[in-house]
Amino acid sequence: MSCFSLSSFTTPLCVPSKNSSLSNQKRRLIQCSLGGTVVEPKATAASEPLLLNAVRGQDVERPPVWLMRQAGRYMKSYQIICEKYPSFRERSENVDLVVEISLQPWNVFQPDGVILFSDILTPLSGMNIPFDIVKGKGPIIFDPIATAGDVDQVREFSPQESVPYVGEALTILQKEVDNKAAVLGFVGAPFTLASYVVEGGSSKNFTKIKRLAFSQPKVLHSLLQKFATSMTKYIRYQADNGAQAVQIFDSWATELSPVDFEEFSLPYLKQIVDAVKQTHPDLPLILYASGSGGLLERLALTGVDVVSLDWTVDMAEGRRRLGHDIAVQGNVDPGVLFGSKEFITNRIHDTVTKAGKGKHILNLGHGIKVGTPEENVAHFFEVAKAIRY
Repeated sequence: MSCFSLSSFTTPLCVPSKNSSLSNQKRRLIQCSLGGTVVEPKATAASEPLLLNAVRGQDVERPPVWLMRQAGRYMKSYQIICEKYPSFRERSENVDLVVEISLQPWNVFQPDGVILFSDILTPLSGMNIPFDIVKGKGPIIFDPIATAGDVDQVREFSPQESVPYVGEALTILQKEVDNKAAVLGFVGAPFTLASYVVEGGSSKNFTKIKRLAFSQPKVLHSLLQKFATSMTKYIRYQADNGAQAVQIFDSWATELSPVDFEEFSLPYLKQIVDAVKQTHPDLPLILYASGSGGLLERLALTGVDVVSLDWTVDMAEGRRRLGHDIAVQGNVDPGVLFGSKEFITNRIHDTVTKAGKGKHILNLGHGIKVGTPEENVAHFFEVAKAIRY
């Protein structure tokens, strides 16, 4: 066992030595001697999951850890379900399957966050936007939106009517996890959802959404407003049915320049956060945008509780730019999980050290990649959960 001080903090971070047995360390109290005084992990509020305590700035013994796409194709148990149920929508819109898949990583790795197995496009059918998710092609929007008349046909989302299976699944997950971890819900951000429905699916250049933004901004703003109102309802619905924190994915907002982000994304994110905080003031909201280095300070202006950093931002620099009043999440490169166990261990320690003590959720900077060795994911969790501040 070795100890070293976190930058700008006096409390030592205890990490396993290379020759230590992590499995044994998880079964005993990890101790660190500093100046003749034994520093032991501090008890956290037993009634709340570690992740919630960390986000709220309470004293925690280690950073909580979960991984984006932790329930997915790298797991053999998930592959078996895919063979039986090849349609993604069938897997993500069936209560029993959603619960089973969401709990797969919980049963194996015991992460500190258990995220609902779903998709950010799940609400679209309930908004009168037909779509499918096709293996090998990804999302397909059957009737892409291009005009004001198309926007008029978009209905505001009623989660209770359109996706009751989401509420049912979250309720079951909360009972199954029983506060040993936080149950996480998630939604898509207005600009990202608009990008999918205007482009007709995934895009490389985003020419259609930008053409609409720059030639018919009123049409796009009308669509964004419908998504903002709908996602506000969806977050509240998830919270009312068991989600203890909700992550907002604005994956494509970083395709915008800063000035355009301030017009087409930021106001709607802020509107969602403000509205949710009025009814659910204690619900932690996490915001993730891939490739967000150029927009980092603007992401914090949304009012979210946590900004999730992707791996292209140095964690120490991200902390300095955001300040310590806001929590951070991330941000190990998902590709690291293809490396050796020693390499994975070193990157975890580097990230935790740079994040500093408290208000940090250890995660990847993006979702787990297809083909990631499951044993390396297990090692990630094992190392992460053995760390002590």
